[in-house]
Amino acid sequence: MLNRIIKRGHRKLSKSDGQDFGYPPQSNVVVNHASRGVPAANSGGAPAATAAQPCGPIETLPMFRDVPVSERQNLFLRKLQICCFQFDFSDTLKMVREKEIKRQSLGELVDFVQSGSGKITESNQEEMIRMVSVNIFRCLPPASHENTGSENVDPEEDEPYLEPLWPHLQLVYELLLLYIVSSDTDTKVAKRYIDHSFVLKLLDLFDSEDPREREYLKTILHRIYGKFMVHRPFIRKAINYIFYRFIYETERHSGIGELLEILGSIINGFALPMKEEHKLFLVRALIPLHKPKPVALYHHQLAYCITQFVEKDYKLTDTVIRGLLKYWPVTNCQKEVLFLGELEEVLEATQAAEFQRCMVPLFRQIARCLNSSHFQVAERALFLWNNEHIVNLIAQNRYVILPIIFEALEKNIQSHWNQAVSGLTVNVRKVFLDMDTELFEDCQRQYAEKEARASKLEERREWTWQRLTTAAAQRG
Repeated sequence: MLNRIIKRGHRKLSKSDGQDFGYPPQSNVVVNHASRGVPAANSGGAPAATAAQPCGPIETLPMFRDVPVSERQNLFLRKLQICCFQFDFSDTLKMVREKEIKRQSLGELVDFVQSGSGKITESNQEEMIRMVSVNIFRCLPPASHENTGSENVDPEEDEPYLEPLWPHLQLVYELLLLYIVSSDTDTKVAKRYIDHSFVLKLLDLFDSEDPREREYLKTILHRIYGKFMVHRPFIRKAINYIFYRFIYETERHSGIGELLEILGSIINGFALPMKEEHKLFLVRALIPLHKPKPVALYHHQLAYCITQFVEKDYKLTDTVIRGLLKYWPVTNCQKEVLFLGELEEVLEATQAAEFQRCMVPLFRQIARCLNSSHFQVAERALFLWNNEHIVNLIAQNRYVILPIIFEALEKNIQSHWNQAVSGLTVNVRKVFLDMDTELFEDCQRQYAEKEARASKLEERREWTWQRLTTAAAQRG
C-alpha cells in the first residue's frame, strides 16, 4: 500500500541515453528509454500532440447512431479531441463528470471502429494516432525498488502496481488494437503514423509494472509485427537493445517475459536456412539472458525461445548447451533447477552428432549436480534418465559418459543425506549396469583403484603428520 501511495507522487527524471553495451556501430536505432522520464520528442509520423486538462466543462456529444452517416466522420474527430484531455486519477472525486464523458467517448470510438460501419478518413486516422499517443505515451511511476531503496524485492511476492489511469487506458489500447487488426486499415497509410518513433515509444512502455498494460502492449506489438512487414527488422533490433541494456546495465525491466513471448512466435516463423542475423541474436541476446538474477521471472518464455532455435536448426545445439554451461549458476540452487529443466528440453531436440560435440563438458556439470547437497538439484539431474531420448543418446555414448559420472553416482549412494536422491541414484546405476555390464564393472574397478590410492595417500599423510608431531614434541 505504501508503494502505491509513493508511486502516485513523484516522477523519475529521464536517464542519460548513452550507447548500450553491444550496440552495432552501424545501427541507426536509438532507444530513448523515455518511459520513466520526459517523453521523447516526436521524430516523424503523426504530429506531436500535447496533453492538456479541460479549461471548462466538456461538451456532451451525440452518439454515432443519432447522427446522419455524412456527419459521422466529423463527430469521430470531435470525440477524438475530447479524448485528448488528461485527468488526475489520484483524486477520485475530482472532475468525475468529465472523466465519465471521456470514458463514454472512448467506448463509442471503440464500438464505431469495431462495427466497421464507416471507413475512417486519413485525416481522422492521423488524429486518432495523435490521441492514442497523448494518452499512452507518458512518464511511468518509479519502480518499487526505487521507492524503497531495496535491491532484493521479489516481484512475484510484491503486490503488482495497478495504473490508476486504466479505465481510460484500456479503451485507448483497445481502440489502437482494433485499428491495427482491422481489414479496412491500409498499411501504406497507417505506416505514416505508426512509424519507428511510435514503435520505440511503445517498446518503452513494456517497462510498466501494470501486468494488464503489458498484456495489451504484447498483443499490439505482435500485431504490428505481423501487419507492417517494413517494421520487422527494426522491431527485432530494438528488442535486441532492450535486452542488452537489461543484461549488461540495469537488470531491471518489467516486460522481458512479454517481449520473449512475442519473440517465441517470431522465431517460430523464421525461414530456413536461418539468417546469420538470427543466429547472432541467439548468441548475443538470448543466451546471455540466463545471466541476470531475476531470470526466474521470464525463464519459461526464454526456454521456449531457445528450444525453438534448436528445433529450427539442430546444428545450434552445441552453441546453446555451451552457452548454458557458461552461465550455469554456482550458488543459486533454484536457478540451477530451472537450467536443468531447460537442458532437458534442449536435449530432447538434439541429434546424436551434435550431442557428441558437447557431451564431455555437459556431463561434467551434470555430475556436479548429482552430488549437490541441495536435494532438488540432485533430484532434477537424476530425472534426466526418465527421458527416453536422452537415455538413448547416453547409451550410444556410454563409453565416454559413464566414466565421467560413475564416481558421482557412487558417492550419492554411499553418503547423500536425502533418501529420495539415493533411491533415484540406485535406479540410474541399474540402468547403466543393464546397458553394459562389462563397461560398468570396468568403471567400478577403476573407481575402487582410485579410492584405494586415495586411501593410501591419506594414510601416508597421517603417518607423515604423526612423525612431525612426534618430532616437534621431542624438541619441545
